[in-house]
This record gives sequence, C-alpha cells and structure tokens, in this order.
Amino acid sequence: MTFTLKDGSTSFQFPVNPEEVNISRSKGYETIQMLEHGEFDFAQGEKVKEITFSSFFPKEYDESYCMVSPLPDPRVAMNILNTFLISKKPLRFIISGTGVNVPVFLVSLNSSFRGGETGDIYFDLTLRTWRDSKVEKVGSGAAASKSGSRTDLKKTSKTYTVKAGDSLSKIAKLELGNSSKWNEIYKLNAKIIGSDPNRIKPGQKLVMP
Repeated sequence: MTFTLKDGSTSFQFPVNPEEVNISRSKGYETIQMLEHGEFDFAQGEKVKEITFSSFFPKEYDESYCMVSPLPDPRVAMNILNTFLISKKPLRFIISGTGVNVPVFLVSLNSSFRGGETGDIYFDLTLRTWRDSKVEKVGSGAAASKSGSRTDLKKTSKTYTVKAGDSLSKIAKLELGNSSKWNEIYKLNAKIIGSDPNRIKPGQKLVMP
C-alpha cells in the first residue's frame, strides 16, 4: 500500500505509511425555528469529506518501514508539502489497493521535532475533498436563442391569503416572526388593502416581504 499526492504530473509518495487514516463524512442540514412547533432539520446534502493522518519523514533509511529509496531529505519533503498547502489548485490523493483516489486540497499541516531523533520531522495533515461547482443552466440556450425569449430570473414572491379574524400584525407575527413588521406588509399591499391598514378582508392575497 502506498500513499501519494499528485500535483498534475508531479507525484509525491510519502516515505512512511501512517498507522491509520481518518476519513470524516457528514451530512449538511439547516435548522428552522417554526413558531409554536419548535425546531425542524432539513437535509442540505453531503458535506466535504476530511481526511487526516500523521506520519514522519525519516533522516535515515530503515527497510522495516520506509516505502521509498532513496529517501527525500525531510526538509525538502516538508517544503513540498508547504507548496501543496499554499497551492490554489486541487491535488489528487491516492491510496493504492483501496478505493481512495480523490481530488483534494491540503488545508492544514503541522510539523514537530522529537529529542533523540535528530533530522526526523513528524507531521499531521488534513485534506479536504474537492468537487467542481457547476451551475445548471435554466432551459436550453439554443431554444432560447431561436424563440428570442429570455430566462425569467425574477424571484417568485410568497403570498398569504387573508383569513377571517386576521390582522396585519397577526400575519406579520405568523409569517415574519415579528408583529411589528406589519407595516412592511402594508407597504407592499397598499393598493389591495386601501388607505386603512386595519381593514383587510378574507380572501385577499397579500405579497409577503
């Protein structure tokens, strides 16, 4: 088994395999507070995975644990990782013999030295998986050019249908979480409501801020 980071055509193999690799997976979610009903969680999709492990760059070769020969100088090896750390391009992380072959960013790198092991450099690093952000096109570009129509980018407004016993302050409390925002609703719907904001009628459809 080998552990490798690739930066385009440049390949860097870690000379000593880590004892363990931790891969953290989690799902994103948004918590919404609903009046009188408490909190609700809504799934937002998978979060970026984090891969962490620790190892070291030995000064002297030992066939019992060294995976490459000749060994890179520990200081040179750390400089390579530092170059990866500041790079704005994704790398590829590969663990041979496993299914791990993913684009990543090196986001954290810590090094340390231990007494009695002159020249060896120990390190801990964190990788985060990378994925391209692609925005889906709304409709077909070709069809739009033929018809001459444009994609409607206007945000659809939320509406509220007035019920018996409603008031603007009650609607503001229910829909906006704050009864004092009734004036915002009135400003958007003055033509529908009329000059008196207290005289709303059941069945009226009001646009919400």
